[in-house]
Order: sequence, then C-alpha cells, then structure tokens
Amino acid sequence: MKVALLQLTSGTVPDANFDAVAALLRNTDARFVLTPEMTPFLEKDAKKLRVGLIPQSDMLAPYRALARDRDLYFLLGSAAVLRDDGQIANRSFLLGPDGAVIAQYDKMHLFEAALPGGESYRESDSYAAGEASVIAPVDDLTVGMSICYDLRFPALYSDYARNGVDIITAPSAFTRSTGKAHWETLLRARAIESGAWVLAPAQGGTHEDGRRTWGRTMAVAPWGEVVGVLDHDRPGLLDVEIDRKAVLDARARIPAWRQR
Repeated sequence: MKVALLQLTSGTVPDANFDAVAALLRNTDARFVLTPEMTPFLEKDAKKLRVGLIPQSDMLAPYRALARDRDLYFLLGSAAVLRDDGQIANRSFLLGPDGAVIAQYDKMHLFEAALPGGESYRESDSYAAGEASVIAPVDDLTVGMSICYDLRFPALYSDYARNGVDIITAPSAFTRSTGKAHWETLLRARAIESGAWVLAPAQGGTHEDGRRTWGRTMAVAPWGEVVGVLDHDRPGLLDVEIDRKAVLDARARIPAWRQR
C-alpha cells in the first residue's frame, strides 16, 4: 500500500490549514494519507484554544469531503474537540474512502515538560486524557492509533503488538529540543518492540502561537529501519510503500512481543 505522510506548519486559521493539506495532496496518489497532530488548529494558550474551537462536525467536514473526493483513507492526525462533558480532547480521526469516520482516538498521555530556556508545556491545563486504545482497519491492514507524547509510554504499543496490528500511527508536534534528542529513537524503538510499521507525520517550523516544532516526518519499518524521512522542518510530503510481509518477517525473527 502506498501511504503519504504530510508535514505541516499549522497555525490558528482552520481554513488556511486545510488549504495547506489539500495543496500537498495534489502531489500524491497514495491510498492512505496521514497528517500531524493538531492539523486544523494549533494554539498552545488554553484560553485562546477554547475560544477558537469549532464544532466537531464542522471541523471534520472538509477533510471528510477530501477523503471521499480522492477515494482514500485519511488520518486527521488530531484536532482539539469539545467533549460532551465540556472538556477538550486531543482527538485523532480515521476517515474512510466514503468520508465516514471509521475510528477516533483521544490522546491518553498528556505532554508535560520544563525545557531549557524557560520553555514549558502542561497539556493537562487544556485537555482531558483519553482512556482507551483504538484499533481500526485500513483496507486489509490494521492500525493502532496514538498521538505524539504517547510514544514515551511503551505499554500502549505492547497492547497493539499483542493484538497484531500492522501499522501504528503517531501524528506529532514534537518540540525542537525534545525532537532533536528523542524523536527518531522513540519511533524506532516502538517499531522494533511491536514489529509494526510506525508512521509519524509531524508539525515543523515556527507556528503562529509561538511554538517551534521539530518536523522530520518519518516512516519506520517493523525491523526498525527508517525507510523515509523529511530531513527538515518545512511543509512537505513523504510517500512510502508498506506491506504486511515486513510485519510477518519481523515478528517471525523475534517473537518476544507474544510473551508480553
């Protein structure tokens, strides 16, 4: 299966962010397209985030139409959405070729960090954590869904390995400092541990809300090889071919994941 991973520099205007996605998609004929964390609207200030929220159905509408018009599977890496209880979720959506929502996953592990230079993040000030892993089909492959900071918590990926997923999605918005130190290492470790493809579309560059993200969108094979990377932090598109054979081969070589 041909997959396309999009790297973006999302800002605070949803229409402009959608236009950036649509423009990049003109350059691929992939069957499965993935975008980064917070594709439609990226804002780190809790008050501004809440003010800028739009209803989930309205936010999803253009992306559903895009999946339907292009006849492809589409992972909207994540978006901030208002839950029924009034809290905000960081939610990833898997859309089918008919534009329907196949699955949705709320980020389980919320980012907290105090970085050199005074940069700090506390997602729990803005978001409520999800409570469950999610597995869904993409054609004849299965996908385990995750988001960004989840990568630091291997138990989630062990669960996906036990359930035999072929692909793990990890849409992200890593900071530059944590990305430089840990991004590739974490992605390769999760692939090796689970024997699955890890597909990680990323935010990159300097955003309207002032944050700076690492980019380096990456696809990692089940044996741990980096099979594709955008080695920069600018918007771009990465095409990669994946298949189940690589999953079966990796798990046959080292079946330790079965023992967890």
